[in-house]
Amino acid sequence: MKAFVATGDPAAAVRRTEVAEPVQRPDEVLVKVDAFSVNRGEIFQLEGAAGGARPGKDVAGLVVQAAQDGSGPAVGQRVVGHPAGGGWAEFVAVPAGSLAVLPRSVPAARAAALPLAGLTALRLLRTAGAVTGRRILLTGASGGVGHYVTELAAAAGASVTAVTASAERGERLAELGAASVVRGVEEAEGVFDLVLESTGGKNLPLALSRLAPRGELVWFGQASREPAVLDFFGFFTGPVSATVRHFSYADHDGPDAPDLATLVRLVAEDRLHPEIGLTEDWLRTPEVLVDLRDRRIRGNAVLTLS
Repeated sequence: MKAFVATGDPAAAVRRTEVAEPVQRPDEVLVKVDAFSVNRGEIFQLEGAAGGARPGKDVAGLVVQAAQDGSGPAVGQRVVGHPAGGGWAEFVAVPAGSLAVLPRSVPAARAAALPLAGLTALRLLRTAGAVTGRRILLTGASGGVGHYVTELAAAAGASVTAVTASAERGERLAELGAASVVRGVEEAEGVFDLVLESTGGKNLPLALSRLAPRGELVWFGQASREPAVLDFFGFFTGPVSATVRHFSYADHDGPDAPDLATLVRLVAEDRLHPEIGLTEDWLRTPEVLVDLRDRRIRGNAVLTLS
């Protein structure tokens, strides 16, 4: 089959080549891929990947072989999946516990944008606890995770201040329920009960300073690629006794299937709207990676297989 593999060369991160078709484990389902999405975080991983590595965590397609142990969806069912890798290919073996069935109303291209960003947003808010009535500051809101967090949190009754440098993305975040949209953390007004921080660098301590006493900052990314420096004494000028918590979406007990099914249900009910920055034929994957790296694409990029 055809698949994209890492080259080990940052200038041309992947190449399309022939690889062996997947060999299923007993608990895995073989999926014919109709669409996959690319996240900016995967670009970071490709920079350090060895040649021959198989990227791809977000896929949607059709089950062509069911799991041998009887778990998971049946042959012929449309699914969205979150494999550990190997999804940028014509076929991929996905653990049955990392799949959810797609209704007819949800196209493969929309579903492919759900897994990594959607799971991150869902679990991030679950980690934060009840958000109804809470004031939330969200940095790095332009990406797929930021859009999902904004829509989910606003629907739950939170007052979300979204930080984005993009005026166009700001308008969309407002449509999704953001109470306020600002161009930088320094423009955020008031204090916040919760900060969801994904950029690192200078933004993290600046966002921390906007916390109310005993508030919480959940750190879930470092898109700036710059480490953050915190000053212990800085807490006394505002966020007294604040909590700083590291978050990883993969630190989750249990399979992904229930959370994927929740995301699919919300999309089918028109309560969650995947933000797709670009849809292209999968042959253009190398060029799309460059555009994502250089921030010419906001949100997820979805590649479709004809």
